[in-house]
Amino acid sequence: METMDTLRGRLLVATPAIESGPFLRSVVFLLDHDADGALGVIVNRPLESDVDDVLPDWAGLVNAPVCLFDGGPVAMDSALALGVVADDAPPVGWRQMAGRVGLVDLDGPLPVHGELSGLRVFAGYAGWGPDQLEAELAEGAWLVVDARDDDLISPQPETLWREVLRRQQDDVRFWTTFPDDPSAN
Repeated sequence: METMDTLRGRLLVATPAIESGPFLRSVVFLLDHDADGALGVIVNRPLESDVDDVLPDWAGLVNAPVCLFDGGPVAMDSALALGVVADDAPPVGWRQMAGRVGLVDLDGPLPVHGELSGLRVFAGYAGWGPDQLEAELAEGAWLVVDARDDDLISPQPETLWREVLRRQQDDVRFWTTFPDDPSAN
């Protein structure tokens, strides 16, 4: 079992135990995890909405695909942004979450070109109450793995679930062959 202080900045990868709902085959980047619960964003769920439709000033800074992402089922009417800093000088309004990844203040000044190597805007987030995530981990609903900066800004987010599993060193790699609908197998 993972300890709470090790989960921030890591990925939760949905296992085949999650058979439906918003977390089916999801990859979640954990922004926070403590005794009060956990908070993260789903990084592999692009939406049909363009960033230009809701935050036109930010659209030029978002890397492909230039759309909003479904960050999770909580507060879908709010937006948050994750940015990966390009060097050691983060932009104004960037708050470190883990490594080079941080939250970007969408109400603050726009980052200068080159300060971020990638930016994603999420509608909503994923949240767990106290001990809820730990219970789901114990049930086998999630696999906890190390995150790479590129996971958060993948140009092909719809393939990220399989890519993250494929790079693991144990038998969980075989989950990539798990059919979308096991009953149709």
